Amino acid sequence: MRINKFLAESGVCSRRAADKMIEDGLVKVNGKVCVIGQEIDEFSDSVVVNGKKLNLVNSYEYYIMNKPKGYVCTVKDDKGRKTVMDLLPPNITRVFPVGRLDYDSEGLLILTNDGELTFKLTHPKNEVPKTYLVKTERPVSDTDINALRQGVFIDGVKTKKCSVQFVEKTKTGSKLRITITEGKNRQIRKMIETLGNSVDFLKRIKIGDLTLSGLNRGETRKLTAREVEYLRML
Repeated sequence: MRINKFLAESGVCSRRAADKMIEDGLVKVNGKVCVIGQEIDEFSDSVVVNGKKLNLVNSYEYYIMNKPKGYVCTVKDDKGRKTVMDLLPPNITRVFPVGRLDYDSEGLLILTNDGELTFKLTHPKNEVPKTYLVKTERPVSDTDINALRQGVFIDGVKTKKCSVQFVEKTKTGSKLRITITEGKNRQIRKMIETLGNSVDFLKRIKIGDLTLSGLNRGETRKLTAREVEYLRML
């Protein structure tokens, strides 16, 4: 088993976060600092992270949160900011956020210790649709909408085609519903910035067909078995 998958399956973090921990030299296998892509024997090798020996998780937990603004989607923050873990009930401990919503964004966030599901939902190759409600600082034109739908260039790379619909047009801004199948850092905000505009409000309202129905800001609940199975099938 690859070391990053082992860390994910141990409930430490996602595979991507695991690679960063490995790069930073925080992971040892049989007493030696390991490297990205290293294969291990999950049954006999000793894996230690920050001085703590890891074991594979025997059972998984799955939660959905309505993240408010003002929280970062990490287990710990080196800048001392509040994290989504601060919103969890005290009996929920060994889970981590799936993907990210930035500090100023809100909405649907999944937390779990299931590394495989995390990988499925976050890896670009799986093209899992995520839908956002967006309010722009200034009005958006039909030409702007068509540009977003066809893909815009962010850092020299063109985004994939996506779904964009007007929700409301006003003199001071526009409300849009945008569905993307990628997960680039701050992608929605950067897409709007290519139009010479900016985002006033950003909320993730769906992953696939999973919604925030019944959850107020800051609230968390367990996902049902049916919801978990649905996410696995996306």
